[in-house]
Amino acid sequence: MNLKKVFILLPDGIGLRNFVYTSFAKIGIENNWDITYWNDMPFDFSELGLKEEKLLGKASGLTNLYKRARKEIELENFEKEFNDSIYRKYRFKPTSKTLKQKVKNILVAYYIRRYGGKNLNKLRKKIKESERKTEYFKSCIKTLKKHKPAFVFSTNQRPVNAIAPILAAQDLGIPTATFIFSWDNLPKATMVIETDYYFVWSSHMKQELLTYYPYVKEDKIFITGTPQFEPHFENEFLLSKNEFLSQNKLPKDVDFVCFSGDDVTTSPHDPQYLEASALAIRDLNLRGHKLRILFRRCPVDFSNRFDSVLETYNDVIFDVAPKWKKIGSVWNTIMPLQADIVQLVNTIYYSSLVINVGSSMVFDYVCYDKPCAYINYNPSEIPNKKDIHTIYKYVHFRSMPSKEVVIWLSNSNTIADQLEQLLINKDQTVSKAKEWFEIINHHPPASASNRIWEQINNLV
Repeated sequence: MNLKKVFILLPDGIGLRNFVYTSFAKIGIENNWDITYWNDMPFDFSELGLKEEKLLGKASGLTNLYKRARKEIELENFEKEFNDSIYRKYRFKPTSKTLKQKVKNILVAYYIRRYGGKNLNKLRKKIKESERKTEYFKSCIKTLKKHKPAFVFSTNQRPVNAIAPILAAQDLGIPTATFIFSWDNLPKATMVIETDYYFVWSSHMKQELLTYYPYVKEDKIFITGTPQFEPHFENEFLLSKNEFLSQNKLPKDVDFVCFSGDDVTTSPHDPQYLEASALAIRDLNLRGHKLRILFRRCPVDFSNRFDSVLETYNDVIFDVAPKWKKIGSVWNTIMPLQADIVQLVNTIYYSSLVINVGSSMVFDYVCYDKPCAYINYNPSEIPNKKDIHTIYKYVHFRSMPSKEVVIWLSNSNTIADQLEQLLINKDQTVSKAKEWFEIINHHPPASASNRIWEQINNLV
């Protein structure tokens, strides 16, 4: 039997969770695909019985500056086109501590002036011209000529080092596609690569793609859902309760709620929210409950900002740290380990609900018919670094079918009472959260990988 060869482009570690640690590869192999992971990470695919080819080289420094300018221009354009100031909130002041950083920032500002507004298409062309001049691009051409894949599928649309491999494939006549990897990506102007086809989570995301990137044609977009939630429907990841408690040194004969942390940029006040949650749990325990907090920090947060809270409230907070490995200094060089799928699944399975600031964990929990509480107040005891109400104005929260998709914790003094009611009536938000999940991700969620392979097969 002749196998169809496909290259799965992994420009960073983010795609491991969706396309390596799930059943994605297994399903592809069962459907007679010869899969090679084309990757830019120090990760040994042979340990999982998978083939790999290393990306050799790196993107041009000039391309990276163009990329930064493109994002700023797109956000400016979105703000003007939709008359909506929220797009300004997606822009962050660049670091300018060193002379090199200052020079780069000056160049980016120049490119914004030169290619802003209606000149954006010229910058898109410049990005491609810049990458085609690199040795990295030439090495990608060489690799593709050697292996002759029938399709190149990128697991992520935003890394600059994905541009050259995609361009190389297109120049050789090999069809390409990219997966939009997160539910909030498109309004934030994170599109870096331009492929022949686009795979999205839902009809909602398809409409976003058409809205923000009108050069993408509707018949080039395929609704597949995301493999991100598939492990919740596969029993192989579940541990016995005793095994989970033992592995994480957790107490027996108690019930758990999960506090899921955000990154420091999104939620700089997470330590204060964790402390407020701990005080609420202490209060509930005085009322006769037997509760503890499972604290799962944001996987890309390796800071020490929670240390004092964890120490002070070690009677009620237990750290169930994500199993990720830090291999670089920026967030997209932090790599999930396969063991983290098990850690995540069991943290959810053995906790009653989740507390967080605007996280997609609401969807992970609703896979188990469990509720979510969103924190929605600014701490009063410290200077405010970021208004939490801004977070819930972000475009991706406008997809909520109603405010009843979660419980809103709008005052630290009422957290205990609200959690108690949620523990008594867990179903009060679940049905609405399910409606939201169906808007965000194509259902059934357990079949996303199958749908992706079906579309790839149809395209080839």
